[in-house]
Amino acid sequence: MSATGGGHQDAYRRATAAPAGPLVTAGAALAVIGLALFAMFATGDDPGRAWRVYHVNFLFFTGLSIGGVVFSAAFRVSKGAWAGPIVRFAEAGAAFLPISLVAFLILFLGRQHVFPWIDHPTPVRGPWLTVSWVFWRDLACLLVVFGVAIAYVVHNLKPDLAVLRDHAPEGRRALYDRVAAGFTGSPEQTAANERRLDRLAPLLLVLYAYLFSLLAFDLIMSLAPYWYSTLFGWWFFMGAFLTGLTTLGLMMVYWRRRLGLQQLIGRQQFHDLGKLVFGLSVFWTYLMFSQFLVQWYGNLPEETAFPFYRMWGEWRPIAVLVGLMVFLIPFWGLIWVKSKITPFTFTVFVTVSLAGMWLERYLLVQPSLIEHGPEFGLPELGITAGFLGLFLLAYGWFARSFPMVSPRLADEAGRWHH
Repeated sequence: MSATGGGHQDAYRRATAAPAGPLVTAGAALAVIGLALFAMFATGDDPGRAWRVYHVNFLFFTGLSIGGVVFSAAFRVSKGAWAGPIVRFAEAGAAFLPISLVAFLILFLGRQHVFPWIDHPTPVRGPWLTVSWVFWRDLACLLVVFGVAIAYVVHNLKPDLAVLRDHAPEGRRALYDRVAAGFTGSPEQTAANERRLDRLAPLLLVLYAYLFSLLAFDLIMSLAPYWYSTLFGWWFFMGAFLTGLTTLGLMMVYWRRRLGLQQLIGRQQFHDLGKLVFGLSVFWTYLMFSQFLVQWYGNLPEETAFPFYRMWGEWRPIAVLVGLMVFLIPFWGLIWVKSKITPFTFTVFVTVSLAGMWLERYLLVQPSLIEHGPEFGLPELGITAGFLGLFLLAYGWFARSFPMVSPRLADEAGRWHH
């Protein structure tokens, strides 16, 4: 089947004009409300609360956005084909990465409220935990991994833009030409672009694992500066990858209905993505237990304080909820084939997992910075809504600007399936 021929031609044409208006409108409204509430609370009586919630959401939505692009890169490295029709739903999260970079710069305006080692230096960490060193190190990490991620998405878009340019609305053709940068789809250009993608995909996976581990140490572990865990970086970036998968699942259900892609997205995609969410939930739990087991067995105060404080007392209900929502409910829900391939139950379980991961980020950050138990109110709801709005706004812009289905990858999936 040609890239735009056969029974899928109409689906590909619809994908070049995705109805992104509801996402953009909802995102803009939530972003305005959330930013206004953040400004109000950050300049109010308890600015620390606003900045702590800001930090939680920066970590969560940054991981969620890069996690989708990492899925696309892993899909390419593994030579998979089943995910071809849904790859673009994952890559659209890349549109949030520039916003995330700006959010990181804003975070350091409120650094006094987030990083306790600024007011109470830890000599044992030496110069590693100083404002300038942490800021420039983490900024470099984000610039590198975001730059490679966006380059990967751009090069993966080029062949599709060349094929779909004539089907795109008139207003998008100039954008397609700029992004394609002279790519016409000739055999030589296609081969060169494939080689470039084959280099970028594994590079992104390696950089993501290494640099997001470093970010986990700097932006979460340093909040309890005397606690350490060599597995913590793995736990953090695999959790971010899990949020990318669950967000992909929600967007797959949404766009399948909105674009009428039932012929392209069926049992195979639901089943395989459900298995991935199931497997990552188990692996997340394995990493968590691996940390806990060693710390429990060693019973050293500097190691046990971090998990014990979260698993007993006022924080215990949140810890229990995280375990239920990230592991137990998705485990027993997605272990069955029927629940994975039924859109309604699939949506329920990936939503529970995604919400549980937000609570996990909250649980990682907040107990290190406050002496009382959890608090949920308008600051938490409003600032989270603001970040969600910014994500939906960026995602909607991508959907409005670029094709949401890759013809070549969708056709590869169809040939592989048959």
